[in-house]
Amino acid sequence: MHISHTRQAGMPVHLRAGRRPVRGVAHLETLAPGWNDEESPAIVDRILQAAIARATHGISPISVALAYTDWAMHLATAPGKWRKLLLKAIRKEARLAAYGAELLAGRPCGNCIAPLPQDKRFSDPSWQRWPFNLIYQGFLLNQQWWHNAVTGISGVSAHHEHVVSFVTRQLLDMVSPVNFIATNPEVLTATVREGGLNFLRGAANFLADLDREAGKGPPPGAEAFQPGRQVALTPGHVIYRNRLIELIQYTPKTAQVRAEPVLIVPAWIMKYYILDLAPHNSLVNYLVERGHTVFMISWHNPSAADRDIGMDDYLTMGVLEACKVVQTVVPERKINAVGYCLGGTVLAIGAAYLNEAGQTPFNSLTLLAAQTDFSEAGELSLFIDESQIAYLENLMWRQGYLDTRQMAGAFQLLRSNDLIWSRMVHDYLLGQRAPLNELMAWNADTTRMPYRMHSEYLRRLFLNNDLFAGRYRVDGKSVALSDIDVPIFAVATETDHVAPWHSVYKLNLVADTELTFVLTSGGHNAGIVSEPGNAKRSYKTSCWQAEERYVDPDRWYLDTPTTQGSWWPLWADWLSANSSPALTAPPGMGAAAQGYAPMQAAPGSYVLER
Repeated sequence: MHISHTRQAGMPVHLRAGRRPVRGVAHLETLAPGWNDEESPAIVDRILQAAIARATHGISPISVALAYTDWAMHLATAPGKWRKLLLKAIRKEARLAAYGAELLAGRPCGNCIAPLPQDKRFSDPSWQRWPFNLIYQGFLLNQQWWHNAVTGISGVSAHHEHVVSFVTRQLLDMVSPVNFIATNPEVLTATVREGGLNFLRGAANFLADLDREAGKGPPPGAEAFQPGRQVALTPGHVIYRNRLIELIQYTPKTAQVRAEPVLIVPAWIMKYYILDLAPHNSLVNYLVERGHTVFMISWHNPSAADRDIGMDDYLTMGVLEACKVVQTVVPERKINAVGYCLGGTVLAIGAAYLNEAGQTPFNSLTLLAAQTDFSEAGELSLFIDESQIAYLENLMWRQGYLDTRQMAGAFQLLRSNDLIWSRMVHDYLLGQRAPLNELMAWNADTTRMPYRMHSEYLRRLFLNNDLFAGRYRVDGKSVALSDIDVPIFAVATETDHVAPWHSVYKLNLVADTELTFVLTSGGHNAGIVSEPGNAKRSYKTSCWQAEERYVDPDRWYLDTPTTQGSWWPLWADWLSANSSPALTAPPGMGAAAQGYAPMQAAPGSYVLER
C-alpha cells in the first residue's frame, strides 16, 4: 500500500513512511509543535545546548573556553609578561621563605601580604599560629600571582579578561586552605574540643540539605518567616488581580494622609516583601505610619505556561495597569512611584514612554538600586555575551522559564566565599548552622523568569544597552530617558554586585530633570532595607538640577561628605517636599463601584506561589 509523503493529520513527523524515528529526539513534536524537516536540526541543537546548560547551571562552557583561548594565545606571544611573572614568582617565593624563617626563629614579623578588606576567611586569631600562618600567607601570595597572570595582557578583550580572572579566582577559592580539615585551624580546634561531634552534625546537615535539594524545599528555619505570619505583616487588601500582578492597597494608620499616593514596583526577580519584612524594617510600614497611601505590586511567579510573557507585558499588564487602578482609587492625583531593581528599570521605561506621549500619571520617581545604563553592570556582566545568552535561551526554551536555583547559582558565584565556601565550612565541617533572619529567609524565597521576558531583558538591556542609548521601543516607538520630566530620587548601594553604583549614577548623564542621588552603605538588599536606628548605615547625597554640569562618580565620591544613619528619613522629607502640602482624609479601600473591590487580605496569593 502506498503511503503519501505528505504529513497525515495527527501523525508524528518521525513516523512518516520511509523514515526511521530520530533517536533521542522522540519528543520533538511535544517540544516544538509543528516542526518540520528544515527546523529539526535547529531543534536538536537547542535540545543539546539546553542539556549542557542544565548540567552547568546555565554557564556556557564555550564562552569560558573562548575567554581562556584569548588569554592563552595572547600570553603565548608576550615574553615580556613571562619575564615579569617569573620575577614576581621568585620575589614572592623569597618573601615567603624569609617569612617562614622568621617564624621558625621565633622572631616577631609582619605578614607578607594582607587579605583584601572584604576577605574575612583568615580573620580568626588561630590563623596566626604556626604552620597555618605560613599556609594562608602562601595561598594569598599565590592568589595574587595568578591575578597578575590573568590580567594586564595586551590584546585580550576586556570581557574575556574579566571572565578569566573571575573563573580563575573561583578555582583558587575552591582550594583555599579554609576548605580543608587538615589546613583549617578553626576546624581542627573544634574537632579536638568536641571529639569529632562537629563532623556528625555536619553530616546530618549535609544529608538534610541533600534531601531538601531533591525536594526543592526551603532552607532550615524558613518556616519561621512565612509571608502573612511573621513577615509581610502590614495590613491591607488585594484590590486588583490579573494574570501577572496582584495590587495591594495598605490600610492607613493616620487620620489624614498625603494627597498623592505611593505606588511601589518591586522587581519580579524577587518577592515583593523585601520591602515589607518585619514591622521594624518594613519600608511599607514606615511610609504608612508617616501618612502615605501606599500601593504595592505583587508579581505572579511564572510557570512554563507563561513562557511567552515579555518585557512589554510587564510594563502594560504590570506598571501601567497598576497606575490605572491607583488613579481610580485616588482620582485626580498623580502618583509618587517607587521602583526597586528591575522594577525601577521598567518604571523608568514606563515614565519615559508616558511622558513622551504627554499623559504621565507620575508626580515623582524613586529608583532603588535600579539600572538604566547596563554598560557597567559589574561582575553580573560576566554572564552576558552571545554564547552565554544563547545557552540561557535554550535552557529557558526547554523549560519555559529560568529556574530559581539556576538564577540563584549565578548570584552565589559572585560572592562564592560568603555564600558557598564559608557556608559549607560552617555547616559541614564545624557543624554550625547560621540562624536565619528575615532577610536571609526572603532571599531563599526565589522566583522564576519567563523565557521571552528574560531573553528580551538580557539582549535589549544588558547586551545591547538599548534603553540608555535611546533604542528601546515600546509600541514601536523609541523611548528616551531624557523625556522624564518629574523629580527623581535615585538610591545606589556601595557594595552592590547586581546594580553597581557607578552604573546607577550614570542616570545623571541623561536625566533632564531634578535628580537627587543617594549612595548608601551596604549591598543590593541590605542597603535598601536600611531602617532608622541601624548603626551600620551611612550615606552620601547630592541634588542636581537639569542645567548643572556633570561630575564624574569618583570625584563626586571624594568630594561628598558622609552622613551617618539611614537614608529613609531623607527620602521621607523629599517625598513630603514633592507632595501637596495639604493633608486629606484617607481614600476608601479599593473602588468597588469601578470593579476594584477588596478581594483578599494582604499579602495576597501570588506571594505564596512556589
